[in-house]
Amino acid sequence: MILKKIKENPIVKKLGFNRIVLTGVLILMYVILSCLVNNFAGMPRVMSALNYAYFLGFLSLGVTFVIATGGIDFSIGPVMFCCALISGYSLTSHGVPMGLSLIISIVVGVIFGAFNGYLVAYQKVPPFIVSMASMNIAKGVASVFTKTQSVSWPQAAKGGWFRYFVKVGKVPVGIIVFFAVAIACSILLNHTKAGRYMLSLGSNREAVRLSGVDVKKWEMLAYVICGLLVGIAAIYFVGAYTTVQPGYGDQYNNEAIAGCVMGGTSMAGGLASIGGTVIGVFIIALLQEGILALGFTKDYQLIITGIIVICAVYADVMARRRRN
Repeated sequence: MILKKIKENPIVKKLGFNRIVLTGVLILMYVILSCLVNNFAGMPRVMSALNYAYFLGFLSLGVTFVIATGGIDFSIGPVMFCCALISGYSLTSHGVPMGLSLIISIVVGVIFGAFNGYLVAYQKVPPFIVSMASMNIAKGVASVFTKTQSVSWPQAAKGGWFRYFVKVGKVPVGIIVFFAVAIACSILLNHTKAGRYMLSLGSNREAVRLSGVDVKKWEMLAYVICGLLVGIAAIYFVGAYTTVQPGYGDQYNNEAIAGCVMGGTSMAGGLASIGGTVIGVFIIALLQEGILALGFTKDYQLIITGIIVICAVYADVMARRRRN
């Protein structure tokens, strides 16, 4: 009864009960880790967590649009690496200018997004099959293009001016860009015709089709937007970590989807929260930094992320049952 009254409070309704709870979890995690780990609250740890949150955040924002339509995309991690490898190899081995290399990264992401969207929307291939195929294609294309070589992007002092998109000195410029993109995504999803159609596709695709809406176009657009954001994620990944190797990226799929679903986006489609996705991403990034700071290996994060996905999906299923 008390919980119901809290949820019905006008302020809580406006801010979103789920987002308030997630924010509390994020703050509590930060306080606990600061008490357990010396200097965890210091700038180096904070910057490390933010570096991880940027690229993961763009991946999560992108897949939010896809899941909103009732689809899924498990290729986002490998496609991000493919974007970084193709654009980086063009820069370091073919002398392509830095600005054009960054554009290539985004274009490659959009091409994969359009490819996935076309097969799902126009050819009716199940999203799961399409994304698994794209994941392998992305790995193969990146390996062939780079001749299986890793690619190292230049540092800021050696012409890598794109790193200023991530930070300038100790100023985390990336967080400003990330929040700006997240706000734009929120406006697009919640306050435009395109966003309303994408959400409606996830709620009742047949009703939207019978109302005369070109459902194929809007469904494909969700995947194109996802590809665009994956291309941007690639830029922020190399801006933080420099070296990219072919054949990797799978591990970021579940983390991006976990941040998205944890934030309140329904795996069944029709319900999405950009604000919730942003908070979910910061929780995943803080969790990753905390696990490393406590001396555990990356494997523990994979276990915890898997548990988070299961719990978030189970909570979503229970919520839909109550609504029905």
